[in-house]
Amino acid sequence: MENRSKAINIAANIAELRKRSGMTQEQLAQRLYVSSKTVSKWERGAGYPEITHLVRLSEIFGVPVDSLIISERRGITIAGNILTDNIKVIEDFPQKGMLVNISSISRAVGGCVPNTLIDLSAIDRSLPLSAVGRVGDDENGKSVILQLQKVGIDVSNIVISQTSATSFSDVMSMSGGAKERTFFHHRGANAEFCPDDINVAALRCKMLHIGYILLLDKFDESDSEYGTVMARFLKSVQDAGIRTSIDVVSDSKGKFAEKVIPALRYTDNAIMNEIEGCGVAEVNARDGDGRLITDNIRKAMETIMSHGVSERVIIHCPEAGFILNSEGEFTVVSSLELPKGYIKGTVGAGDAFCAGCLWGIYNGLSDKEILEFASGAAACNLTADDSVSGMRSAEYIRELVGSMKRKEL
Repeated sequence: MENRSKAINIAANIAELRKRSGMTQEQLAQRLYVSSKTVSKWERGAGYPEITHLVRLSEIFGVPVDSLIISERRGITIAGNILTDNIKVIEDFPQKGMLVNISSISRAVGGCVPNTLIDLSAIDRSLPLSAVGRVGDDENGKSVILQLQKVGIDVSNIVISQTSATSFSDVMSMSGGAKERTFFHHRGANAEFCPDDINVAALRCKMLHIGYILLLDKFDESDSEYGTVMARFLKSVQDAGIRTSIDVVSDSKGKFAEKVIPALRYTDNAIMNEIEGCGVAEVNARDGDGRLITDNIRKAMETIMSHGVSERVIIHCPEAGFILNSEGEFTVVSSLELPKGYIKGTVGAGDAFCAGCLWGIYNGLSDKEILEFASGAAACNLTADDSVSGMRSAEYIRELVGSMKRKEL
């Protein structure tokens, strides 16, 4: 029975990889120096290749030998922006031409890939996690990779650029737990990151999350057939049987509709903040006094869903989290009421919320449970100045959520 199951696993994998590579059974057989009947036999599960053939198959398809044998997809891959954050705490934002003192300086990992992965690792140590992206051949790049490795994240798919430095952001963050922060970003190696850096056929994950749209130059480029390169890439990921999710950056240029909408058709879960979500739908997230317009949040989510998102749209903001799913069900969960002095920093809070959502989606939680858990993950993040140090385990987050009241919207 064990051998039969093994043959079936290999059969499905060989057939899938061969078709994805655009080869016939005869063409594959020629490259392996076997008959087409042998390849047909393997793909029917009537037998399986010898180890020498497995090695050759892994070379032809560009995948690890393990991926030919293992059929079940597990874990989450995060692709996209990798950078370092130079966090500078200030008392206030000065007017143009004026001076303000920096009270402290620290360096931490930043970007969708390190932030979300390190948070997920803290939430669930048993979850297989892998990183995909580009860094420079420099101290910052080596530091990010080392920090990912320390928490057991697979970094084998991170490309080392020989032409650009590791991307970085200078983060100006208000002291005293204030929510205001501003990012001055150098695109660096992230501007080189492209679909050719990702061997989709070799991925064994169950879910792939990529961010940030509007901050990945090669992915944001136009595509004559799909609208954007990102949309074409997400289609290839879905075709490989991997669930997709996206995140967006609050770029000041604001080309949300142009760059985000093409990707939505090939997105299972779209996660973004209120600025980005309402930017896609071209409605205001807040009124003139800064108050959240909940009706517009829902309108924005309906617009986003209408462009092809298959499972759910998630929008988060300081006041609450929102989910609109494919059944039309709209769920709102307000943020936790945090005690005075609790918030130490807000860098990476969005990625922490996203990590909580991804963990909830991966584990099949209800929409309400996803938002409750994600709000707890974000609350943990707020206890640290950097983007990842505050995260805690799933058990801790659930206890935190159960012990705190929620804001009234």
